[in-house]
Amino acid sequence: MKKSLSTSALEQVFIHARTFNKFTDQDVSDELIIQLYDLMKWAPTSMNCQPGHYVVVKSREAKKRLNSALAPGNQEKSMQAPATIIVASDTQFYEHLPTQFPANPNAQSMFEANETLAQQTAFRNSSLQGAYLILAARMLGLDCGPMSGFNNAVVDAEFFPSGRYEANFLINIGYGDPSKNHPRGPRLLAEQAVEIL
Repeated sequence: MKKSLSTSALEQVFIHARTFNKFTDQDVSDELIIQLYDLMKWAPTSMNCQPGHYVVVKSREAKKRLNSALAPGNQEKSMQAPATIIVASDTQFYEHLPTQFPANPNAQSMFEANETLAQQTAFRNSSLQGAYLILAARMLGLDCGPMSGFNNAVVDAEFFPSGRYEANFLINIGYGDPSKNHPRGPRLLAEQAVEIL
């Protein structure tokens, strides 16, 4: 039987972790970003579909391209963050299913024949993968600032002109500076949110 992780691990990933609005100037290396992906990729998606696609915006030029799509309240913190990850959905994820999910030889054609199912599956599972990315980042000692305040159409036109990928949400990553953190909001109690039948 597996044992629970240590209290310090649970605190780092969930209990004491925060959404950061400001980061130190410590760099997030390309090697660490690859390590982050290589950890996150093992988390489950339906039929192992893995529709997540990630654009890591680090350079000054790339940040300028992103800035015009951001809500005013997200511009300064994103420009200051060492990196912003665009978590996107691959609308044609099913092309990989013959390799990724050989247990069902009809998986690709099932999604090709049902556009609504393909869209729902891509969005739901890329959202899951983005959440896994946050948890993996925290496990590797990074802090995160996930955001949905941006113009999807502008991001898609700027970063995904082929139309294959669609932006889902953004995550600023780096080493957090708590000076701009908001007071932590309360969480719903189990009796408010959980039904055990």
